[in-house]
Amino acid sequence: MDKLIKVAITGPESTGKSYLAKALAKHYATQWVPEFARQYLETLGRPYAYSDILTMAQGQKKEEIRLGAKANSLLFCDTELINHKIWSLHKYGRVDEWIEASIRTQPYDVYLLCDIDMPWEPDPLRENPDERFFFFHWFQKEIKVLEKPFYTISGMGAQRVQRAIDAIDDFLARRKA
Repeated sequence: MDKLIKVAITGPESTGKSYLAKALAKHYATQWVPEFARQYLETLGRPYAYSDILTMAQGQKKEEIRLGAKANSLLFCDTELINHKIWSLHKYGRVDEWIEASIRTQPYDVYLLCDIDMPWEPDPLRENPDERFFFFHWFQKEIKVLEKPFYTISGMGAQRVQRAIDAIDDFLARRKA
């Protein structure tokens, strides 16, 4: 088997990351990693604290390893550690070194940055409906620092999915060239 290609689907809240991860995994007949933080927070039973962000980041990585072992050559990850970094810095003004080190030493092969062109959908776990533009550019800056390929994915519904498929196909073709 070829090296597993990890695709990070990232971006601000309410930009269709989960929907896109599921749709891409179905299209490419492979696995996708749900957002561990969502599962964790839904069962936490208290407001989260700074230390919970590290727990969620480590849980995300463990799930990537577990589901990556079941994947074909592609693994779609609904969010990634840049999300945890931004979240931690924005809310607490600091980020755990494990998160920083993991971003640098375990980057994804390609990033799909979800555009903010979708309407905001309220959710008890979402916190920043009026700051999506700010966060979108922060995500973009963080990805550029890694010097990894990324594609901005925009559009609604099937159009958004098709644009993501086109981006993945383009990335795979460039890898072969």
